[in-house]
Order: sequence, then C-alpha cells, then structure tokens
Amino acid sequence: MSAPQRIETERLVLRKPESEDAAAIFARYASDRNVTRFLGWPRHTAVDDTFEFVRFSNAEWQRWPAGPYLIESRESGLLLGSTGLGFESRHRASTGYVLAKDAWRCGYATEALRAIVTVATDVGVRRLYALCHPEHSVSCRVLEKCAFMREATLRRYAEFPNLPAGESGDVLCYSRILP
Repeated sequence: MSAPQRIETERLVLRKPESEDAAAIFARYASDRNVTRFLGWPRHTAVDDTFEFVRFSNAEWQRWPAGPYLIESRESGLLLGSTGLGFESRHRASTGYVLAKDAWRCGYATEALRAIVTVATDVGVRRLYALCHPEHSVSCRVLEKCAFMREATLRRYAEFPNLPAGESGDVLCYSRILP
C-alpha cells in the first residue's frame, strides 16, 4: 500500500516535493545556518544541492510506500519545512522534521509529526524512530508530545555536518511502536 502524496491536517498540507519546489526549499530552510544546525544532512550551499534532494525524494517515493514530504501552510500555501519517512525495511522507518525559522514555536512540527505517524501506521510500519541531537531540547519535546519514547543515547553515532567540528557525536534515539 502506498501513502498519499498529499495530506491535509487542520493547518498544514504535507505533499511530495517536486523539482519546481527547489528554489523555495533552498531559500526557506535548506540554506539557513540556524535551521540546519542540528540536522544530519549538510546545509545547502547552492540550489543544485536542493535539486539533488528532490531527485533523492523521487527515488524514495518510487522504492518505498512513502518518502519525504514538504510542509506548507494550508491557509497561505507558504512553504514551512519538510518531514517524511526514511525506510530501512518494509516495517521499520525513521522520521524527522525541519522548519523555516519563522515557522518555529507554532506547533507545526507536532502537527506534521502526528500526520506522519498516521501515514506510517497506514503503510504498515511497525517501528518508527527519530534521532535527535542532545542539545535540541525543543525537538525532543515534540517527539515526546507525539508519544515517542526515549530509548537510548547512541554514543558517537551520527555526524552533524553543520556544527563547527562536524565530527561524530552522540544522539538521542526515540521510537514509537505502531499497531
């Protein structure tokens, strides 16, 4: 079963990225040093990096039942960020979210994550997890509000290419077991 390529929540639209979205993705969040600070992918330095993300997204949607989604305001259509599912197997996937700075502290991450949990459940994911930088307490709180349980601190597990050292660091692993 494939996930819908477009989902509407009370305030948001989640939809599959398209190549014509690249410039907006780049400008709104992918090139912003503050926004990408705690992310596991390098900040985009050129819109070509963002086109590569769109190509990656298309490949994920072809290979798996779902993939990355853009997050937009349902009211205005403004691009707010992105979220989605990253499959490791048919029943195990990771998730995450990134929002443009002007979309922080509005409850959008929680609303988008709840929608992603529903998508994951609908396509048969049984274990959904997210990795979070230990200093990113706001993101930890979003995961907890969405019933993710903190499982462990994974030592020197992930690279954070947008932090000064760019070396492997600890991450917090949160998961949710789905019906």
